[in-house]
Amino acid sequence: MYFLKKILGSMLSLFAVSALTFFLVRVAPGGPFDTDTLYPAEIKNLILEKYGLNQAVSTQYWLWIKDSVRGEFRESFQYLGQSVSSILWPSLQKSSLLGGISLFIAWVGGVILGACSAAKKGSLLDRMIFWMTAIGMSLPSYLTATLLILVFSIHLQWFPAALWGGAPFLVLPTLTLSLRPLGVITRYTRRSMIEALSSNYIRTAYAQGVPHWRIIFIYALRNSLIAPVAALGTLGTHLVSGSFLVENVFQIPGLGRHFVMAALNRDYPLLMAATLIYGVILIAFQGGSDFLLAMIDPRIQAADTESLS
Repeated sequence: MYFLKKILGSMLSLFAVSALTFFLVRVAPGGPFDTDTLYPAEIKNLILEKYGLNQAVSTQYWLWIKDSVRGEFRESFQYLGQSVSSILWPSLQKSSLLGGISLFIAWVGGVILGACSAAKKGSLLDRMIFWMTAIGMSLPSYLTATLLILVFSIHLQWFPAALWGGAPFLVLPTLTLSLRPLGVITRYTRRSMIEALSSNYIRTAYAQGVPHWRIIFIYALRNSLIAPVAALGTLGTHLVSGSFLVENVFQIPGLGRHFVMAALNRDYPLLMAATLIYGVILIAFQGGSDFLLAMIDPRIQAADTESLS
């Protein structure tokens, strides 16, 4: 019942997001074929008929739902002759690689830094980690990207400033995308670790002669993972929203860049497909976070099940 409730809620959320996006882009000023060139009314009507834009908006949405269920996203308005799937699939691979590496750096690095900061509370290391994460969290992504390009691309010339290629092209956008969530995970882990280290079972472990490193990284850290895991949903939202700016700044032909361009050009099929993919990603992050929390702490699942009954 716990996971069934989550799945049903996710499906309703995805439906609401798709419907809201679909109808908002239709009521926005301008259309996909509005240009400075004046076409005869007959030609414009034929174009609208070809893409089904002469039908009622509710009918268009129903047809889009049926096509989406079958995995068919039709032809792009901007890239004539190309299906939306052929455009988004390579872009999704690039964005997934960028987001996956950023997620790994942010979560694993944040847990390690938070544990070290809590273990050395009040020390020079603790203060250094605090100020490093504070700077990373306070700087906006566009400023972080600009500073990284100035230092590592223009002055030091260690990494390329933009475009997409091998591993060197991933370094700067990955750092830009992961710095802020790294600071958030570090703060959550540090706070949870400090509470765990002040618990009675930790004092008992020290009294029994358990090695310090084992207490920190086995006993205390294992019981401090609830907060970092719970932040995965928020972390996914940041990675998705941050990818829009990062992919445009570094000229990465990823999903975020196509999403922005589709919105500007009123490319309805491309925009709706990208919205659907982003909705699934966000729901997967939130659902994965809930699943891991229920596995780590069964009391969460039990409490939710009792509320249903």
